[in-house]
Amino acid sequence: MRKAQAIRAKNARAVARPLALRRPFEPMEAASASAIPTGAGWQYEPKWDGFRCLAFRSGDDIFLQSKSCKPLGRYFPEIVAALRQTRPQHFVLDGELIIPEGKTLSFDLLLERIHPAESRVKRLAAETPATYVVFDLLVDDANRTLVHEPLGKRRTALDRLFTRYFRKHKRFALSPATDKLSAVRRWFARTGGALDGIVAKRADETYRSGERSAVVKVKQIRTADCVVGGFRYSSDGKSIGSLLLGLYDRKGLLNHVGFVSGFSREDRAALRNRVEPLIRPPGFTGTKPGGPSRWSTERSEQWEPLAPKLVVEVSFDHVTAQRFRHAAGFVRWRPDKSPRKCTMDQMKVAAPLSLLDLAR
Repeated sequence: MRKAQAIRAKNARAVARPLALRRPFEPMEAASASAIPTGAGWQYEPKWDGFRCLAFRSGDDIFLQSKSCKPLGRYFPEIVAALRQTRPQHFVLDGELIIPEGKTLSFDLLLERIHPAESRVKRLAAETPATYVVFDLLVDDANRTLVHEPLGKRRTALDRLFTRYFRKHKRFALSPATDKLSAVRRWFARTGGALDGIVAKRADETYRSGERSAVVKVKQIRTADCVVGGFRYSSDGKSIGSLLLGLYDRKGLLNHVGFVSGFSREDRAALRNRVEPLIRPPGFTGTKPGGPSRWSTERSEQWEPLAPKLVVEVSFDHVTAQRFRHAAGFVRWRPDKSPRKCTMDQMKVAAPLSLLDLAR
């Protein structure tokens, strides 16, 4: 408790100093939850699939800071330029950098920005410009610190600031906020599977920098039926470590889209009897499991191909470059499902409304 109080006091002092001295300022974190919290005192916002970003301004000095307190400005020059064009000379905003792609958002395009070549960053900034979605105000345009104020008061100040200075600029958007679950359900209905999830915040809490006690995030989980196109043995070589997942594209090729792991010791041993009799090349006929990386070992690169006979239902949240960004979760076996019915269409998002339109 004393450590947390000391961090908040330190950060509160920092935002009152000149911009060059107030960094780094830790953003407030969110704890993961399986269900949206209900009851009085909660404020709900969409969860944006982007880069968390604090934006500092003091005169012409603009600084964009990542969630890990690293500078982001060189990777998003269009946002730095847009912030400099606004009228207020002082503020600290909390928000998310996103890049719209059609009716959804592209995390891949964000990742492409983190590149050492300035010429490439400038080209991408012009071709696929980012949008800064703001959802909190830590220092207002009068250079007054708001971190000790409750979220409700900070949000009112943010709404006023955004309407006055940012609303008409295409590089900025204001994240919606509500205390009604009915509005949250409308967000999900209007955006299909495109919405990343919900962030719930205590409306009476101050800005708890670096803490997870006042905010929870609930991801929108989807499921897919996948073909098991291969597997990897565990590090000891005695049991199954992970199942490699595939989906068929329109050409009839089985593409590797991710993996599922986290099986118990007993389940891993039992899996050998299920999968080893099906070992047969080529396994995947389209894209195959990736090669070595800095984290992989010779054994972890190796995988065994399977005949496309087994179908498993898995849960997932994000899709990046036609693959599950994180490890999928095992739901159940699907012996009733034809492998050929397991297609890439399951990864698509049918969004009736552009996701960014939520913030307009």
